[in-house]
Amino acid sequence: MKTDLKTATALRRLRLVSTPEAISFLLLLVCSVLKRTTDFNAVPVMGAIHGVLFILYVIFWADAWNRAKWALSDAALYFALAVLPTGGFFADRRLRREAEDAVIASRARTEGVVGA
Repeated sequence: MKTDLKTATALRRLRLVSTPEAISFLLLLVCSVLKRTTDFNAVPVMGAIHGVLFILYVIFWADAWNRAKWALSDAALYFALAVLPTGGFFADRRLRREAEDAVIASRARTEGVVGA
């Protein structure tokens, strides 16, 4: 994986949108159940919010894939996590580690540490 500050930034952007996207997905599921069981219908609003967050996730996912040079399996995993109701939480945790590793490697290269 290519590790530099732009890669770390791309990973951070994807991480920052993954949790809100997962939360909006869960809220949309709750709203869907409430729509069918009560007179409460927040599906149009929650659907729009989730749609925007999902689109942002896909855009940031594509950028992170391009910058981090993920293997196809890693890219597919991160995309699959976006379509699972709680997947964004798992993506956030894994992306946090990747971004931290990218920053550490970048600093090591900048400081001239051999082997980084």
